[in-house]
Amino acid sequence: MFTVTRRIIPGLVAALGALPAAAPVWAQTQTQAAEPALQEVVVTARKREETLINAPVTENAFTQKTIESAGIESPRDFVAMVPNMTMVEVQNVGNSFITIRGISQARNSEPSVAVLVDGVLETNPYEFDTELTDIQEIEVLKGPQGALYGRSAIGGAILIRTADPADHFEGTARAGVGNGVSEKAQLAVSGPIDADGKLRYRASLNYYNTDGYLQNTYLGRKADPYRDYSARLRLLWRPSDQWSADLRVFRDRVETTAYYYIIPRAVEANPFSSFSTAPNANDVTSPIQTNNLGTDNRDVTDVALKLDFNMGPGTFTAVSDYNRTKEIDTGDAYDFRPVTTSIAYNCGLCFVPPPGPTAAQGGPFDLSQSQFIDETTYSQELRFTSNKVAGFSWIAGAYYVHTERFISTDNIYDRGLGVPAVYRTPIVDPTNPYATNTNESFLADSWNNTAWAVFGDATYELSRQLEFDAAIRYDQDRRQNTTDTPASFLPAAIRGTAFTGEVRTQTFDAAQPKGTLRYKPTDNVTLYGGWSRGFRSGGFNQTGVGAIAAGSGHLGVHDIFQAEIAETWEVGAKSEFFDRRLAANLALYTTDSHNGYFFYFDATTSTQNLGNLDARYKGGELELTARPTSWLDLYTSFGYTDGRITHMEDPSVVGNKPPLLTRNTVNAGWQIHEPLGSGVNGVLRMDYQRIGRTWWDPYDLTSRNPVDLLDLRAGLEGEQWSVTAWSKNLTNKIYNEEFSPGGFLWRALPRRYGLDVVYKF
Repeated sequence: MFTVTRRIIPGLVAALGALPAAAPVWAQTQTQAAEPALQEVVVTARKREETLINAPVTENAFTQKTIESAGIESPRDFVAMVPNMTMVEVQNVGNSFITIRGISQARNSEPSVAVLVDGVLETNPYEFDTELTDIQEIEVLKGPQGALYGRSAIGGAILIRTADPADHFEGTARAGVGNGVSEKAQLAVSGPIDADGKLRYRASLNYYNTDGYLQNTYLGRKADPYRDYSARLRLLWRPSDQWSADLRVFRDRVETTAYYYIIPRAVEANPFSSFSTAPNANDVTSPIQTNNLGTDNRDVTDVALKLDFNMGPGTFTAVSDYNRTKEIDTGDAYDFRPVTTSIAYNCGLCFVPPPGPTAAQGGPFDLSQSQFIDETTYSQELRFTSNKVAGFSWIAGAYYVHTERFISTDNIYDRGLGVPAVYRTPIVDPTNPYATNTNESFLADSWNNTAWAVFGDATYELSRQLEFDAAIRYDQDRRQNTTDTPASFLPAAIRGTAFTGEVRTQTFDAAQPKGTLRYKPTDNVTLYGGWSRGFRSGGFNQTGVGAIAAGSGHLGVHDIFQAEIAETWEVGAKSEFFDRRLAANLALYTTDSHNGYFFYFDATTSTQNLGNLDARYKGGELELTARPTSWLDLYTSFGYTDGRITHMEDPSVVGNKPPLLTRNTVNAGWQIHEPLGSGVNGVLRMDYQRIGRTWWDPYDLTSRNPVDLLDLRAGLEGEQWSVTAWSKNLTNKIYNEEFSPGGFLWRALPRRYGLDVVYKF
């Protein structure tokens, strides 16, 4: 174990000069296959093009060839190849939690990383988890990146670049089948529209469908069917060397299910034995047995326009974006079992028959649930990027985003007759308040938020070997929350404190500075170190929930959760050896987080809330990449993060592991690319991932044991085609994706396999 402090960083920078380093990028084109050298990769981490080895940022980059050869089709696929980074997909398709170097996110929270697609910031974390189609490059930056990428880049940034429109007609068709009765089809075409090629287009379509992989033992069918339709259109116009306009339109529709949680029981025949079952993140014995399959439909529409004007001294850029994301999900509710075996049905003391002439109106019942989210954002960025003059270059800009959001969450009486979708208005039956399709609870809030920022970055080459980069950004986020819950549905515990139409306003702001020193003793060695600060906004819990939580002994939860600030010191090294046949990367860091998030569900008010705690993280990454021959590629990486809670209102948790912390990760793999004759190559690839011990809540109620996963791909490829057999989670490791306080378990996907065919024309 090691400790990185401000006093020893200069010494570490000097010591790293003797160490090799580079990022795990090892893809090659077919024309390069005869040369045993790693591909030189160009990245844009500092909003300028530069080679990966020269960028003084801890970064993993995936080229188009890597994306294809590794079978990267969704965010979970590239996250699985990045050390000190994990992803949890739970509850519904919009809920996916990225943890990077210990910095995590929770339900209804701001993200832990900024995600940009073609330079446009994703303003809604619910849109992140989408199928990746026709992608040219993915960059993952670690450590606070707020100085250039704004609020929520507190743990890092993910830069996704779609394929550029081509200057000649070209296309790619892809089809595949697999277990789970899965099928997929993709088509991408591109080329010029006018005769001189100044106006070009690129269009792509994606379809994916599966019956699912996780069995619901009660319904006798799969719990997780999934269908995705998406389309993207890009129009690129370059009327001259000075001007360019890039219009991008993206549409995505997902149809799946939600809320198929598992809560183990000590004795399955006794509904109340759930209360005596000890929390266990490793319990995989209990099956999924919800009586409602439920629905989860998400629609994403995004339109962006990027304008570039080369003014001679530099380039002026304007980026405008409109995004609307809607998601409605329904499903079973606590304790996620068939009606007659549920706790609610068997809780005779909990049930009070309603007044009315018919006894059938009363009687036992279970609960289902529904959630609706509708968010629209408008954003604008203006930026000037100077040319380099006498070793000096700079960037200055401003950003604005307006957000309108509505969210409703509710429980519905369930008598085994299905579960309806509830949007903006609760379902009420005055003649039978306990009837199926009548709301038992309903909470709704709307947001009207306005945020703006100004930023600047300056880079100066002090000498041919030494460079200093200083950046700063100031973000201000004004948030307004209106309670839309009808008075009759306000929880009894907060009536008199909260009221319908209540408007709460809070402003969160912070400066995000960053300083980086880069030293290149030789052309194939880069040493770097620096300090950075990240920021993500706070927000609103239900009015009155803070007092209720404190009264029940749950400290750290208030009506408003505070903004998080994280400060990181980091040193690193990159280098290449043996004519770029071997590369390595080493980075060490320490991060202090103030007001980090944790999730708290309050059963009294049926509300999902966030609390705050302070934590310290320290760790590092070591990566090695090799291409010893023209037919063999190797890579391995190790990530380690040690985290401790340093402060919370409940002092008993000090010293515990912070929520969603994974102690270590291992990523390794190899690929054989062997010519077989007649222009045909054989390809065999294996990827291994180890997700170390993981903790889930401030009280460390349980931890998940390390998980080992293996992926395999084998195929044949020609100049224009390929056929690939693949398997993910080859050994069929059964484990839980998440443990949530209250004993909620979310089962991870088992083994998947299939066959893909690709043709390029």
